[in-house]
Amino acid sequence: MGKYRVVVVGGGFAGVKAALELSEDRRLHVTLVSDQTNFSNYPTLYRTATGGRRMISSIPLAEIFAGRSIHLLHDSLSAIDRKGRVITTKVGHKVAYDALILAVGVKTNYFHIEGLEEYSYGIKSLSDAEELKQHLHHQLIEDNRPDLNYVVVGGGPTGIELAGELPAYIRKIAKQHGLKPRSVHVDLIEAAPRLLPRMPKDVSKRVAKHLRKLGVKLYLGTAVQAQSADALMVNNKPLRSHTVIWTAGVANNPLFAEQGFQLARNSKVRVDQYLQAEPGIYVLGDNADTPYSGMAQTALYDAKFVAANIQRLAAKQDPLPYQAKKPVYVIPAGPQWAAVLWGNVRIYGFTGWVLRKFADLIAYHDYLPVKLAVKRWTAEDDEEESCPRCADKLTQQQYLSGEI
Repeated sequence: MGKYRVVVVGGGFAGVKAALELSEDRRLHVTLVSDQTNFSNYPTLYRTATGGRRMISSIPLAEIFAGRSIHLLHDSLSAIDRKGRVITTKVGHKVAYDALILAVGVKTNYFHIEGLEEYSYGIKSLSDAEELKQHLHHQLIEDNRPDLNYVVVGGGPTGIELAGELPAYIRKIAKQHGLKPRSVHVDLIEAAPRLLPRMPKDVSKRVAKHLRKLGVKLYLGTAVQAQSADALMVNNKPLRSHTVIWTAGVANNPLFAEQGFQLARNSKVRVDQYLQAEPGIYVLGDNADTPYSGMAQTALYDAKFVAANIQRLAAKQDPLPYQAKKPVYVIPAGPQWAAVLWGNVRIYGFTGWVLRKFADLIAYHDYLPVKLAVKRWTAEDDEEESCPRCADKLTQQQYLSGEI
């Protein structure tokens, strides 16, 4: 009797974790289809964009799956034959499945705001983070002074993480470029009346207070109307800037509408109590219309749940129903400071940052053996610059401190 064929589409948190879990079962033949060769660790991209190492945000899939019985296919999904239980990839591969897992991530949503896609920066990928980092350095070299305003749009976790790191990072690289000390203007724009609109008001208030202490100017209840090469239009007034970072919006992957899936009002895929969108087709993580969708912890939880149920089906056992699990919210907001919401418990400051550090170690170990996980985790505090001047300065500092 042939092996139970499982095809996983998507190389993000849910897809990679599901493939890892399933690969431990010898009754299964697991294929992972991903259009990326690396796994992106999204929670650390803000750190890479502000002087951190690339390796903390990007892990080769070949490294994650080393020694695993997984067929890696560098490709993307083009079509699904439900009746024949076969997918067709973009380059024409046909892959048969008994169970299909879709976890293809989301896309940046610019809400049709004029100029945003053309002129703004983002941190949704390693290349985005590297592009932003290079821009920050080039702008200092070209203008010989900091930008008038460094503008982060979006008062969710990503925007807060980035805005909290930017003031110190810009002052640091300005010094490395030999510029005289000047005040750094970092603005954070949020359309809702407060930061973190989905979280309790007291948490939003505490985070806002800390960001202001770092020198970040908050524009709350402020909508972005347009962007040009030189300014961002907010509330019918131009905010001069050559550095606008858009973190405010995402939309579900258009694949699901194109393939005829049933969508909820939020454009996420409707799933049943087993996370099935249709018989034998599972939708996980950010793509599924479930409580807490959009969180990395939820993607991991979904992956483990579906993998366990597929293993039960392969063993001719009944699947178990899904029960949503509330995640722990850990939001860094500047060097060595984080806000933690753990059930009804609130933790702020250095202790919150320590908890985030340990959470990062656990996250690496979700995908890597202990030794490799620790290696990447300990690299989170390391620095890496592609700018020649800053790279030379960094090498000198490492030599004097005995690191090299």
